[in-house]
Amino acid sequence: MVKTQINNSDFPNFVLLTGTANEPLAMKIAKLLKSQINNPVSVFADGEIRIKIAPNLRRRHVFIIQPTCPPVNDNIIQLLLMIDAAKRASSSEVIVIMPYFGYSRQDRKEMARVPISSAVIASMIAHAGADRILTLDIHSEQEEGFIQQPWDNVYASYALAPAIKKKNLDNLVIVSPDKGGVSRATFYQGLLGASELAIVYKERDLSVNNKSEALAMVGEVKGKNVLLVDDMIDAGGTIVHAANYLKEKGAKRIFAAVTHGLFSGDALEKIGKSALEKVIVTDSVKHRNEVTKNSKIEIVSVAPLLAEAIKRIETGDSISSLIIR
Repeated sequence: MVKTQINNSDFPNFVLLTGTANEPLAMKIAKLLKSQINNPVSVFADGEIRIKIAPNLRRRHVFIIQPTCPPVNDNIIQLLLMIDAAKRASSSEVIVIMPYFGYSRQDRKEMARVPISSAVIASMIAHAGADRILTLDIHSEQEEGFIQQPWDNVYASYALAPAIKKKNLDNLVIVSPDKGGVSRATFYQGLLGASELAIVYKERDLSVNNKSEALAMVGEVKGKNVLLVDDMIDAGGTIVHAANYLKEKGAKRIFAAVTHGLFSGDALEKIGKSALEKVIVTDSVKHRNEVTKNSKIEIVSVAPLLAEAIKRIETGDSISSLIIR
């Protein structure tokens, strides 16, 4: 567990801002940093967003904590306007802390006549005036090269691993629900000292959103405890299909560790009916009551990890130990 102690009086040149995307997480981070958090967002009667920042920003570092989670487009606009306001207020540096990066799954041109949406959003953030970006378990690391500004990506495994270890799962197999997550699964295997690694292969219909089906597996799970690891749960199809498939293959107990829990549509219902015993997620996005009260969902805060990253950015210390998974 990352422990952060910093007194704002020692670093008078930084200011913390947040929009409405995930105020509870921003408040936890501010508390750990012993600092104030400011929300400058209000809305006009016609729905236009207004930004009015209270503290003086001149020659100060401004950290904007704003995941671009649902409602994605509203939260992106809030972020862009806060960046612009901070730059126009003569801040010396604007650092965007984006625990969840909306549009990150649209990171390549996988078929004809489609945009690379994550590149567009990253360019907008850079053009608005962001000097640095920090994300948490971004969907694909090549996105860090979409802009020229420094972009750090830290990993939720540091927050999730202690919660997993408390389960005391012996004879553990780490499973990636697709071949793209093998490096993540390999890291968890080393971090948790798991005996084996397995991969579930899936086929995705690119013409239909949130649709995939487990087809085959490399590895052995019969009679063993299983931990599925992934960067996000959206509609829940991928993780649920994988869990049910593993149960058919003889897995004993099945858990999942996932960074971003969106739980869109009927995801909670799918999880409730699935072979999953528990899904451990972070608070990178603000969770609805039905998520926080769900008996199969366990939420771990990434506030200590992000607070430590902010502290190291501010002090100039290396954050490589938080970046290297």
